[in-house]
Amino acid sequence: PAPAPAPAPAPAPVQEERAADAPPESPCPTTARACVDLSGNRTWLQQDGKLLYGPTVMSHGKPGQETPKGTFTVTRKVKDEISYEFDNAPMPYAVYFTNNGHAFHEGSTNVQSAGCVRLSHDAAKFFFENLQVGDVVYIY
Repeated sequence: PAPAPAPAPAPAPVQEERAADAPPESPCPTTARACVDLSGNRTWLQQDGKLLYGPTVMSHGKPGQETPKGTFTVTRKVKDEISYEFDNAPMPYAVYFTNNGHAFHEGSTNVQSAGCVRLSHDAAKFFFENLQVGDVVYIY
């Protein structure tokens, strides 16, 4: 007699769709425009399910001043921002995603921040030019 047919493979678990060329382990949904991987110290932009920019190196909040995790929206953008809370520290290309002062901005990626996502000059400029008020930011 002919051998029995091989069993059909189990269906893949259903998960929220993500950008096709985003890091494979990313839980970032396609609805997010900006994705932040805190443990991997990397961030990227995506559009219509495709990787637009990155992943690029970034730094984030230090213990006690952590960058918040979750889903946020871009609330405002200020090109030549300074931090009144931290001795007028420069925050060029600030893209705010909370009402508590958390933003993407240019800064040293070698030092942890007070909760912001610090980017290189080129990355900060690209994020500033390509993120709009209302865009979704997903941080995990």
